[in-house]
Amino acid sequence: MAGEIPDLVALARTGTGKGAARQARRDGMVPGVVYGGGADPMPIQIPFNELLAKLKAGRFRATLWNLKIEGQEDVRVICRDVQRDVVKDLPTHLDLMRLRRTSKVNLYIPVVFEGVHGSPGDKKGGVLTVVRPEVELRVTAGDIPDHITVDCSKMEIGDTLHISDAMLPEGVKPTIDRDFVLANMQAPSGLASQKDDEDEVTETEVINQDAETVEGKAD
Repeated sequence: MAGEIPDLVALARTGTGKGAARQARRDGMVPGVVYGGGADPMPIQIPFNELLAKLKAGRFRATLWNLKIEGQEDVRVICRDVQRDVVKDLPTHLDLMRLRRTSKVNLYIPVVFEGVHGSPGDKKGGVLTVVRPEVELRVTAGDIPDHITVDCSKMEIGDTLHISDAMLPEGVKPTIDRDFVLANMQAPSGLASQKDDEDEVTETEVINQDAETVEGKAD
């Protein structure tokens, strides 16, 4: 489970609208807004370098943050959106939503595949093909898992792992109401190609045999 809630330090931003946002960017800040939680929306700004470092560290949108603004009480927030420059791919604006510890929220949580090395499929040269490296889960804001785990130690070539095979923490549920695929163990490319060739030969032999049988009956 997630440990201590990390801090996200921001400054209150005076003024709203495009002009104020552009000024914040010129000052080396990323403008944003905090909304929800039964309170009025509040414009904020976060130092560009600090936000960029957190984004590069990963899982920014899947993390519950303790928002700290001078002169105000700390509040738990989750990032709902980060707008980026279409050319430079750098953050230009962010939306944060206030949460109570007991609030339920949908988040994308990483999947960790354990035991792949040394599994029966791996020993035969199989390759684990990951279909979903992360899954959207319904979680409690105060108890967000760092990841979910799937045991691959018994996988054979041709086996498939589904969300039902994952070890989900208590109270955590997938947002998709079906047993979707997480990964599968595929045969090595050389073996797969050889099997395809064999299938084609077998099919041709059966077809030829049927054709001869038909011709014999016609005679």
